[in-house]
Amino acid sequence: MMTSFALLFLSIAIIESLAGILGNGIILATISSSCIGSIIWPPYDMIVMSLTSSRITLQCWIILDLFLTIFCEPSNYEENIFGFIKTGYMFLNYSSLWFGAWLSVFYCIKVASFTQSFFIWLKLRIARLVPWMLLTSWLCSFITAIPFAWDIYSVHENITAPSSMTNSSSMRATRKDGLGLIILLSNAGIVMPLILSVVSSVLLIWSLWIHTRQMQNNASGFRDPSLEAHRKAIKSVFSLLMFYVTYFIAFTFLLYNIFLPFSIPKSICIAVMAACPTGHSIVLIWSNPKFQELPARIWHHTNCSVRTATM
Repeated sequence: MMTSFALLFLSIAIIESLAGILGNGIILATISSSCIGSIIWPPYDMIVMSLTSSRITLQCWIILDLFLTIFCEPSNYEENIFGFIKTGYMFLNYSSLWFGAWLSVFYCIKVASFTQSFFIWLKLRIARLVPWMLLTSWLCSFITAIPFAWDIYSVHENITAPSSMTNSSSMRATRKDGLGLIILLSNAGIVMPLILSVVSSVLLIWSLWIHTRQMQNNASGFRDPSLEAHRKAIKSVFSLLMFYVTYFIAFTFLLYNIFLPFSIPKSICIAVMAACPTGHSIVLIWSNPKFQELPARIWHHTNCSVRTATM
């Protein structure tokens, strides 16, 4: 039975998802308006458009799942509906994680100033590589989400079956065997983008340290455009990494079914998972002046309309 505290956290998760849809919608609308009529899109815009569109769809999916969780009994879920919702959620989840990782990699390649031949090769070809990176992410996400289409409902049946019909020891063994492949693929689908984000963050810090040392040796000032670009990129990458690690921990708790259904800890994990994409979209808007123009214009027109109505 769902407690009032669990219902509160699930409601918070719905509000966070709605805020995320608004924030990502602002970013998507800004980039779409700037790319209208362009034959070739900049690689940064391609990554951010893929990231925000996947997050908007993911957060809509989360809201649907939460409404079913709150207002429907799990026993009322039909097999195809339950499998479709969970499979779609995993696909969108992995896609948004991959796109976020590629955004960190893009920051690192464009901002860091390493002189190794491979890094220079990446700098020169990043615009050509981005479409293939995005397509590969979609493919990896699809492959990783496939097991949830045929295995998760059987696991769900084993968990929810009455104890009089299922032996507890055999149920645990079946659950362990059924979750083995899913856990392996899920961890691979999350850990690989996490590694990319961590490596990108480390390389950016290293590049900033090298650049700072060179400026000190040359006795130059610290108000340098390259240094400022390093700092802005590091803030964005580290914010993504922070949200990524938090999301990974909460998702792992849910994946391993550590908490009971409708329990307060499980509801907190769901609220945390809903907050992380929203928080990162806020960081993107805050760190990029281009994304701040649309909310500023909307706020300006709103104030003008209110003043006109009150006069």
